[in-house]
Amino acid sequence: MAEHAGRGFTTRAVHGGKIPDENKSVVTPIYQTATFRYDTVEEGARLGAESAPGYFYTRWANPTTDMLEQKVALLEGAEAGLAVSSGMAAISTAVLGLVRGGDHVVAPKAVYQATFGMLHSLLPQYGVETTFLDDPDLSAYERAIRPNTKLLYIETPNNPLLGVTDIAGVVALAKACGAWTIADNTFATPYNQTPLALGVDLVCHSATKYLGGHHDVTAGVLCGGRDLVRRCVGTMRIFGGVLDPFAAYLVVRGIMTLGLRMQRHNANALALARHLAAHPDVARVHYPGLPGHPRHEVAARQMPGGYGGMMSIEVRGDVAAGAHCVEALRVGKLAVSLGGVSTLVTHPASTTSVNMPPEVRRAAGIADGLIRISVGIEDLDDLIADFDQALSRI
Repeated sequence: MAEHAGRGFTTRAVHGGKIPDENKSVVTPIYQTATFRYDTVEEGARLGAESAPGYFYTRWANPTTDMLEQKVALLEGAEAGLAVSSGMAAISTAVLGLVRGGDHVVAPKAVYQATFGMLHSLLPQYGVETTFLDDPDLSAYERAIRPNTKLLYIETPNNPLLGVTDIAGVVALAKACGAWTIADNTFATPYNQTPLALGVDLVCHSATKYLGGHHDVTAGVLCGGRDLVRRCVGTMRIFGGVLDPFAAYLVVRGIMTLGLRMQRHNANALALARHLAAHPDVARVHYPGLPGHPRHEVAARQMPGGYGGMMSIEVRGDVAAGAHCVEALRVGKLAVSLGGVSTLVTHPASTTSVNMPPEVRRAAGIADGLIRISVGIEDLDDLIADFDQALSRI
């Protein structure tokens, strides 16, 4: 892995990582096995104790998942990585690997829904309390810190309003109070943003999204310093969030084109955001790449590769107007998830947030006409024409 450390992003994505392969395969082999044999009981004891190189049991390690871990660690500038079964497995493994009963966490209120559920509903059962921030600016993080604060959690850009958090600023606050930092880098990807370079302790990804990139795999990965990742390995093995080797292979394959895809995602999203911001039927566009975004300057500083493929727009009208718009799309697909080659849209007010009382939903920033868009790699002219014709039907 070290031999490619100083090379370009896509060279690292294609060639990074090395696993045992006596047949010298150009493509990462799929070690579709649950267990590995050993020739002597002494060898088995060494493998089980991890005092010798080799493989013992896929819940412990697997060559294919090793390759994935090495590639993501190389792209994020980390010492080590850990591949797991989903993005939420990565986040929960990271959090549960660091906090203990009696600890306090600070996190934005606007985070991925399952992350919020873990922090809000699960952690209190283990004696861990979380303070949720309405707006994750530095002053809000600072005011929320307590003597027992052990984790400042970051998701930037966040879901679904594309809010941006000053990563380096949060890291400085955490270091001053002796707390850890975890950053969900799913929306940005290491092509656009590397939180570890800004001092974050652990970075998490839903590899289901941009890393895999083709809507065909569920996976997660976390990376950071070797000792911290090692703590997370123990947590993963206990909770069992192991990644299937074939899923690891699919993500490895996806990562090799990540740089190429992110160039297109970035360019398409920025152009579409500019177009929709001037559209008479669109009241507002949430995209960090637009100068009108409230933290555009922060995004420009910490996202040197680009602003990503995610945006949200607010169409004029009621809930029905937003629903009619997404249903009228022909290139964009009405589906959950994000980060793949196809443009995907969701209308929270009529789907994911339909059970929330309207006043609660609106207070959370989810307007009646809010549409989240994961901009794909289709031809830009086709995307613009598709949204124009859909907006004409509301």
